[in-house]
Amino acid sequence: MKTLLLAACAAASLGVAAVAAAPAIPAYVTAAVADKGRADDTVDDARRHLAEVVAFSGVKSGDKVVDLIPGSGYFTKVFSKIVGPKGHVFMIWPNEYAKEAQPDPIKNQGLARTGYPNTSVILQPGAAFETPEPVDLVFTVQNYHDYPDKFMGKLDPVTFSKQVYKALKPGGVFLVVDHTAEAGSGLRDTDTLHRIDPAIVKKEVEEAGFKFEGESKALKNPGDDLKKVVFDKAIRGHTDQFIYKFRKPK
Repeated sequence: MKTLLLAACAAASLGVAAVAAAPAIPAYVTAAVADKGRADDTVDDARRHLAEVVAFSGVKSGDKVVDLIPGSGYFTKVFSKIVGPKGHVFMIWPNEYAKEAQPDPIKNQGLARTGYPNTSVILQPGAAFETPEPVDLVFTVQNYHDYPDKFMGKLDPVTFSKQVYKALKPGGVFLVVDHTAEAGSGLRDTDTLHRIDPAIVKKEVEEAGFKFEGESKALKNPGDDLKKVVFDKAIRGHTDQFIYKFRKPK
């Protein structure tokens, strides 16, 4: 998701990983995806497996959700319609990311005036993730790998995950989607290829206290050799991605 900046791994390394069966798509997710306010977004829905990813998160009516580094609000709009008037979606931008992002994160505030009144934008230091109230879901797509990089201040991902843990309600979910790096590469490729080894993500998030609940294969692409920068025209938009679901124990 570092596409927003400057204008814009493998199961073997995990041992026996839990692979969640593809959930049936609830009617309320289908309805949210079909929202007319998303007309300009729908061209990417099939490629990004939008409905499957949202369903896997387990988001439901009344939930409080963080869409971390939300871009144009692609997922925010869907979450907004699902959680409804009793829920809320916090669009959180680390200051370090926001100052270089295109479009300007402040434009996200316009969603509240265009059919998504239960949304709000929060800008905060990357090293100080927090939420105004306990939340049910923290959702991050293609940006976990950015946290240890120089432009973010080389933040400690475990410290970040502990902050997410604190922000979540007991039983809350931390869903991480990111570009897959080669097994055993750790953090080697985060600032060059913009990829991260799923094994290091699992290790770091579990170290923060989360329980690994499983993964979705919706965004797997065996044709990705994991060696190209994610912006390479040969693979951009079709990288192999992992979707990991972690839960804060009740």
